Amino acid sequence: MKLEQLDITVFIAYVIGLLCIALWISRNNHKGDRNTEDYFLASKSLPWWAIGASLIAANISAEQIIGMSGSGYAIGLAIASYEWMAAITLILVGKYLLPIFLKNKIFTMPQYLEQRFDSRVKTTLALFWLVVFIFVNLTSVLWLGGLAIQSVAGVDWMFGMIFLAVLSVAYSLYGGLKAVAYTDIIQVVLLVFGGLLLSYLALESIADGAGFVAGFHTLTEKAPDHFNMILSSDNANYMSLPGISVLIGGLWVMNIGYWGFNQYIIQRALAAKNIQEAQKGIVFAAFLKLLMPIIVVLPGIAALILYPNLTSPDQAYPSMMGLMPTGIKGLVFAALVAAIVSSLASMTNSISTIFTMDIYKNLQPSKSQRHYVHIGRIATLISLGIALLTAEPLLGKFDQAFQYIQEFTGLFSPGITAIFLMGMFWKRTTSSGALSAAIGSAVFSVAFKFLWPELPFMDRIGLVFLLCIALSVLVSLQGKKTQLNTSISLDEITFETERSFNISAICVVIILVLLYTIWW
Repeated sequence: MKLEQLDITVFIAYVIGLLCIALWISRNNHKGDRNTEDYFLASKSLPWWAIGASLIAANISAEQIIGMSGSGYAIGLAIASYEWMAAITLILVGKYLLPIFLKNKIFTMPQYLEQRFDSRVKTTLALFWLVVFIFVNLTSVLWLGGLAIQSVAGVDWMFGMIFLAVLSVAYSLYGGLKAVAYTDIIQVVLLVFGGLLLSYLALESIADGAGFVAGFHTLTEKAPDHFNMILSSDNANYMSLPGISVLIGGLWVMNIGYWGFNQYIIQRALAAKNIQEAQKGIVFAAFLKLLMPIIVVLPGIAALILYPNLTSPDQAYPSMMGLMPTGIKGLVFAALVAAIVSSLASMTNSISTIFTMDIYKNLQPSKSQRHYVHIGRIATLISLGIALLTAEPLLGKFDQAFQYIQEFTGLFSPGITAIFLMGMFWKRTTSSGALSAAIGSAVFSVAFKFLWPELPFMDRIGLVFLLCIALSVLVSLQGKKTQLNTSISLDEITFETERSFNISAICVVIILVLLYTIWW
């Protein structure tokens, strides 16, 4: 695929427009120096539509667009479980987790752990998240983004990574989370438009002009095995998506940990005007998640028919972009870059928030608000610099970057999910019980990986989570009652939601039931 001059012009116009809008948002209605709430939580003023769009923009990046299209090419619609199950997870997060976080007025997830347990748990998890965000999330997004730019535009991957890093800094460093969240609205509109258009053109091409409905019918006939949501044990991809376990096993642990306790995701909801706006934003994001497989998975399945001889599944999405007319191709390329840049900006903002508020502020507690914002900006630049230097050495040896992400986050995600859920909903959980779950998560994960290698990754996550829960209970029961921290209580928190939230939640469930019934 080759970008024409018009495509390049469209792309440049997008970049300039994005920077101008971000600068305007950062400067608009703001006087004087920013404080930490302004910079890290957008003055707690985000409306629901900005929260929902920003949640999706932070989530969708090169690994989803390129990676999930590739999985659609290799596995089929079953990979959409990651997106569709996330929709119901978001509803649960909005109803049961957000009220607790917003009631306690926290900036970061480690801050909540300090309120519930102690500084040991907070510092341990803060350091862990910083390491994972920089050496796993940030490096993988930069690496995959650089490769995507190289495959689409023919630019060397290293220059592509530098461009992505510079662009994310240019529009987010000054304005903080507010600039990121509001420009994410543009990113999501562009992403959805480009993805839907690509799917439409792909189906039209398969149908030879007979219409996209006929194209979808032809696609299901020519690739029927790619429209099974639940894979059987004899399927070659069963280890990746182990049948019914996808619905009742480890995917729940991964989703709750990601959407409920991941700083760079949940930070948008923490910046809401109030709990009602946060929950509306969560519901909006849930409906967008239902739409995402059409945008990122369907093009990969269509590529199986249109480009059956690809050397790598991850070439599916870049190859499909060749269907786009000149000009529109540049716009879709802009949508791809938009998704990558938005995720980078979200991650660096969360890195700077955790480092500043959970690490640096403890060491220098008496500095000015302006000083902390300045430190946050420095942390953003340093984290990007480290990620640029380590991306190729860390990920270059992996055939699939998604494999790298799973292996490292999978060590700790069951324990983190266990710590938060136990801390929230079992009063007797102690700080020692929480730390034992964190350590046990890594130990159990490594043990299963080497002693039971044939166990599917998703099932391993589920088993490790249950073991972490059991270990946390045992250690907590053995601890002294003086270890219990009752500074956070659920007694004053209501889990009642507005009628519109309840109706939307029911609609999400009905849609999911229909989808799985049709393509079981």
